[in-house]
Amino acid sequence: MSMADRRPDAVIVGAGIAGSALMAWLKPVQTVINGVPFGRPYQFTNQCSITISGDTMRARANLKPLFCLMALLGAGLFMPSATAATFVYVGNADSQDVTILELKSSGDLTPVETTAVPGPAKPGGSLPLAVSPDKKRLFVGLRNEPYSAVTFAIDAKTGKLTLVGSGPLADSMTYVVTDRSGKFLLGASYGGNKVAVNPIGPDGVVQPAQQIVETQPNAHCIMPDPSNRYVLHTSLGGDLVYQDKFDVKTGKLTPNDPPSVSVKAKAGARHLVFSPNKRFVYLVNELDASIYVLPWDERTGTLKKEIQITTSLPGGFEGKPWAADIHLTPDGKFLYASERTTSTLAAFSVDLKTGMLTSIDSYPTEKQPRGFNIDPTGRYLLSVGQLSNSMTSYAIDKATGKLTKLKEYPMGKNPNWVEIVSFSR
Repeated sequence: MSMADRRPDAVIVGAGIAGSALMAWLKPVQTVINGVPFGRPYQFTNQCSITISGDTMRARANLKPLFCLMALLGAGLFMPSATAATFVYVGNADSQDVTILELKSSGDLTPVETTAVPGPAKPGGSLPLAVSPDKKRLFVGLRNEPYSAVTFAIDAKTGKLTLVGSGPLADSMTYVVTDRSGKFLLGASYGGNKVAVNPIGPDGVVQPAQQIVETQPNAHCIMPDPSNRYVLHTSLGGDLVYQDKFDVKTGKLTPNDPPSVSVKAKAGARHLVFSPNKRFVYLVNELDASIYVLPWDERTGTLKKEIQITTSLPGGFEGKPWAADIHLTPDGKFLYASERTTSTLAAFSVDLKTGMLTSIDSYPTEKQPRGFNIDPTGRYLLSVGQLSNSMTSYAIDKATGKLTKLKEYPMGKNPNWVEIVSFSR
């Protein structure tokens, strides 16, 4: 009998309910409730079928071996459905530690441990964090003398942190981030009115600054563009966004042409984010809580004049604005910004073609929400409050961008920064 004539009848069992990839393979032959099939099987062809009941998937195949194998591998039936371990790291300034939690696919958060950050006895006003592009290291900026960046190794299986070492920073850095290669740590100093570039050693320890650039007052954020050829950084006091060229090999910053763009006087340029399609930059201004939509020229590394100015303030607001953080969902369809006076999160839908924002709603959140973040799947938003010492998790509606509050979790003292990292299992 030839291989082509052999027609095995095999049953393969895998954990988990089939996802969208499987649905693309299958021809439904029974009722589907909320996207989950019940009762009779799906069919690949007349020769291969799958029945799903509860958490168990059963596939009965009567295909020629090669084609059956390809079909079943494509559907992920020889193994449990792929999962990702997702860990959350929260920088707590006053307790000078990092709270670690595991984010489950259900949105639940499970505590892993709290890791102390060695450094000065007196903590700084915030505890900025940065994750290396390869997800192997977490960098923590300490904002009291002696100013330093502490490196931890991340355990991909448990999420736990192991101290690697610490290196000097040029000043009290309110924002730290690696370049896209992971070879350099970029920092912005609010009180020092400067940005700096520090090489990162092969062991992950931050080396002394190789370049320090003076800025207008209150440098607040620094961010490499997606190509890693350009860097943007803000001056809150100068109402500017600086535009620099970045040498990937040497880590050197040089002014672009033009070297900066301005926002409205006393708007207070603070944090920014690049759109996933690399066409726009979204800037939140601290002092008037405005959000600027600026077209991004990825070829020249420059911003064009804003095409929209909207607000992160809720309707009927009276008082002094105090905006903080800004993030996009990974697909770029929704944008969120935090405002500390009202302790709210503003939500917007994004027109992917024009970049324009449309307000969805404003949601109450933790008291004084300096930091928040969105998980890599775009399903959950996690917000921390400096005055509430806790975190609130929200589900993000994938169709509308609306937020649904899930749970609250205790954090350390003065939580202000959130990083979320996923690892394949």
